Amino acid sequence: MITIAICVLFLAFYTLYYTSKRASLTYTFSFEKWMRNHPASTKIIGITLLLVAYILWIATFGLGSGTLFFFIALMTIGSLIVILKPLKIIKFEILILLLSLIAILEIYYS
Repeated sequence: MITIAICVLFLAFYTLYYTSKRASLTYTFSFEKWMRNHPASTKIIGITLLLVAYILWIATFGLGSGTLFFFIALMTIGSLIVILKPLKIIKFEILILLLSLIAILEIYYS
């Protein structure tokens, strides 16, 4: 459940990052071009995904701890995206591999 919440939170921040006019953006995939051309729809999708991630964190840890973990994860993921995306270090193959490894470890140790 934590891995799903992290994935949703990453997607939420990533979509909101692509609506920024100050960010240096690269367009590897067609959905990135779509996000840049439709900022209003992208913001609605991003905010909805943020709310879904917040609900997942609350469902997992409870109201107080879920809120705390949500904001800690949001700050961590946001910082990583803002720092690593302009350097072109974030690649989807590596992200999928990393999240798969985290999901396997989460299932194994739960």
